[in-house]
Amino acid sequence: MSTTAQARAPLATPEGAADTPDRVRKPGARRFSLLNVLAFIALALMAIGWLLPFLWAVATSFMTETDAASGGSWIGATGPTIDAYSTILAQGNVYIWAFNSLWTSAAVTLITIAISALAAYAFSRLEFPGKSFLYGVVIASIVVPPQVLIIPLFYEMLAFNLVDTPLGLILPQVVAPAMVFILKKFFDQVPIELEDAARVDGAGRVRVFWSVVLPLSRGILAAVAIFVFITTWNNFLWPFLIINDTNLMTLPVGLQTVISAYGVQYAQIMAQAVLASVPLIVLFLIFQKQIVRGVATTGFGGT
Repeated sequence: MSTTAQARAPLATPEGAADTPDRVRKPGARRFSLLNVLAFIALALMAIGWLLPFLWAVATSFMTETDAASGGSWIGATGPTIDAYSTILAQGNVYIWAFNSLWTSAAVTLITIAISALAAYAFSRLEFPGKSFLYGVVIASIVVPPQVLIIPLFYEMLAFNLVDTPLGLILPQVVAPAMVFILKKFFDQVPIELEDAARVDGAGRVRVFWSVVLPLSRGILAAVAIFVFITTWNNFLWPFLIINDTNLMTLPVGLQTVISAYGVQYAQIMAQAVLASVPLIVLFLIFQKQIVRGVATTGFGGT
């Protein structure tokens, strides 16, 4: 038999071996087992437990105030209605508060990324006196609860006449030691040979950082930006303490003023909470890949 004929001849299979294609597992296919089924059930129960409060809020927002106060049914005795949403939108304050939350969160995110990226790159690549001590301070500050710094920050803003101003609202939120740590760990993994090649071509330190390091860090920067934006959007304590002007309030603080001024209106409160969560839901749906990748690469996922 020629070599070509030998190459075309089918390989002999051992006796008793499975030679049918449907018995061969495809690459990447997982075998169902009792452990996988139990894990799926546990995750499904956890997801349902997380979704139930949100679904309850949505259902309550479509009730009348009487049905929402009485409770009992998820639909209400009189059926669903949009009266709560109509009342909120008619007041007009929700638009102002949502806009304030949007531009404040965007400003804090941009400033935080700029400061954190520069600080992280300095800790990763530069050598300067006191580097180890300063980096130790950054790491130690991660475990400090933000509530501990509320009073010193308030007195600092008061001394600079920044109370009830946009700067007083934004500046204390732009310091994020955790983001510095995350970015520093990522910059450590960037091959230094790429920077050396750029410096050989005459690029300075700033040009290397801007043209080489940052383009390679788009994924981690997007993840950090999303984390900072969501944290700032949901922040209540600091905006509540620093802002008294209704026109400068963010959405979480504005919701609190509605509760205190008009009494407990359950349907309206839930409607406002749903409206406040809509931008974050849209943000997650658009950037869910970056969020998952960020959780996997920044250490929040246990890696």
